[in-house]
Amino acid sequence: MKRFILIITASLLALPLFGQEKSPQLKDQKDKVSYSIGMNIGANLSRQKVDINPDILAAGIKDAIGGKPQLTQDQVKDVMQQFEKDMEQKQKESGEKNKAEGAKFLEENKNKPGVKTTASGLQYKMEKEGTGAQPKATDMVTVNYRGTLIDGTEFDSSYKRGQPATFPLNGVIKGWTEGLQLMKQGSKYQFFVPSNLAYGERSVGPDIAANATLIFDVELLDVKPPATPAPQGSKPAAQAAPKTTSPPKPSPK
Repeated sequence: MKRFILIITASLLALPLFGQEKSPQLKDQKDKVSYSIGMNIGANLSRQKVDINPDILAAGIKDAIGGKPQLTQDQVKDVMQQFEKDMEQKQKESGEKNKAEGAKFLEENKNKPGVKTTASGLQYKMEKEGTGAQPKATDMVTVNYRGTLIDGTEFDSSYKRGQPATFPLNGVIKGWTEGLQLMKQGSKYQFFVPSNLAYGERSVGPDIAANATLIFDVELLDVKPPATPAPQGSKPAAQAAPKTTSPPKPSPK
C-alpha cells in the first residue's frame, strides 16, 4: 500500500499527462523526463490493477496544488485507510486462489512423463544430462534460465537479456538451491517450484503474486567453488570485485 501511495504522490509530476485528448508535444528534455515519469506511473498502476479514474486523479492533484481540495485531510485519511483494507482483502483472496491453483497444477503435473518429485515437493524434469561438476549449496553457479507462471506468463529470462546469471547457490530461493544441486554442468532441467519453495505469501514485482507456483527452464553452464579465505595475517592483493548478475527475480531469499 505504501508503494501505491508513493505512486499517487509521484503522479504530481505527471499532471500534464492526464485529462488530455491528445498527447503533448515533447519539446525539450524536461518534457521528455516528465513524459517518461508519467509512462512509468501509468505502467505501475496498470500492473497493480488498481481501479482508478485518471481524470479524477488529475482533478485531485490540481485542486491540491490550487489549495481548493474537495475533501478534508481527515476525509482523505479515512478514504485511504478503507482503500488499503480493501486492497489487502483482494490480495489475500488472490493469494488463496493462487495457492489452490498451484496445488492443482502440481498434482496433475507430477504424473506427466519424465517429471519427478523430491521429498520437499519440488518437481523437475531432466531435458538434457550434462557430464560436468555437480554443484554444492556453497558453490557459485552460472546459468541461463527462463521463468514463467503456470499460465505461461514469462516474468524473466536471461536468454532475452543475452547474458547468463552468476550467483551463490545458497543465496537464492529454496527451490533453486535444492534443484540445481541435482544437476551436472551442461545439464538442462525444468523445475516446477511450489510457492513455499519460492516466495510464499510475498508478491515480487508486477508478475509474481502471493503464493505463486513458478516454472523455470534452467541450463547449468558453470560451477565454481567458493573463494578460499586468505590466511590470517596475510593481505589480499587489491583487485576489482567480481561482477555478478542477479539471479532470476525470485532470487533473494
